[in-house]
Amino acid sequence: MPSLDSQLAQWSDLDARHPCTALLLGNGASRVLWKPFGYFSLYEHAQKAGRKSGLAISDQALFKSLGTELFEPVLSMLNTTVRTNAALAINSTAPLNRYYSIKEALIHALRAVHPPHALLSSATMATINAALRQYRSVYTSNYDLILPWAMEQAPQGFARLFDDEGFFDVRRTASPGTRVLHLHGGLHLLKLPDGSTRQRSAIGAELLEGVAVNIPGEVPLFVNEDRSEHKLRAIRQSDYLSWSLAQLAGEQGGLCLFGQHLDSSDEHLLLAIRQARPKHLCIAIRPLNDASILNQKQYFTERLAGAVDGALHFFDASSHPLGAAELALPVPLTHARRL
Repeated sequence: MPSLDSQLAQWSDLDARHPCTALLLGNGASRVLWKPFGYFSLYEHAQKAGRKSGLAISDQALFKSLGTELFEPVLSMLNTTVRTNAALAINSTAPLNRYYSIKEALIHALRAVHPPHALLSSATMATINAALRQYRSVYTSNYDLILPWAMEQAPQGFARLFDDEGFFDVRRTASPGTRVLHLHGGLHLLKLPDGSTRQRSAIGAELLEGVAVNIPGEVPLFVNEDRSEHKLRAIRQSDYLSWSLAQLAGEQGGLCLFGQHLDSSDEHLLLAIRQARPKHLCIAIRPLNDASILNQKQYFTERLAGAVDGALHFFDASSHPLGAAELALPVPLTHARRL
């Protein structure tokens, strides 16, 4: 392993010498804007929210029996049970009641950690929009609404991966412009019983508020807080998610990692990068101090050993347009109390 130092390149200089055609975003990118996007567990938050807005004891027992802390598979299972009961003329409202109860707890947890649309200025959204359009493909493991909201600001220049009715069709993905792919789903996406994917038509604040709409048969499509193998299992059950992961596994140009730690819970993303063997990797690092920089460089050097045909390049995260300090949103006191 080559010797490491605490020096970090500036993004503009590094990009000129080693341009990247693809960007992979992680939780750190969202935390630049909104500190409550820390490595929280939605399940734990919903569990602790209390009887009025959190998971009921019977809801928690259901998660435990299925061996998961993911909302999507539990809601999907309940939807299947409701349809099966209806087909067999079984008169039981329990599965539907549990569906609504768990969905309500999820909604409260999401609203507690997500920034309101009103806090994001047009200038902030324009900055993010312009930064995304510098790449051919943008991959994100985040399921928040920051990128969909930013793309609304000026949709020209972004590829259309969903048809006019909002449905994804893997046969119709050849569209000009920057592709934005949500590897773990998002709050703007819905999974249908047959595994197909629909993008919600709402925009702006309604995209967050509308998560509360309960339509049996459709569940929010996002994969969160669990082991990598559990995430991969959920990804394989979705046409859109499996296609998106396969696209990452084919990225052979320069790839930029921003806010993406590639820890053990995202082992499937690391394996996709290893399969792709990109030309080079440019990795954003927060320059807290010299020791922190060295530790991060060593971590990525060891973690990505043999995963890239070229070299690893490290740069100061704050020098990238998506890492600018002025993007940070103030957390209102009333919002912070809910966390």
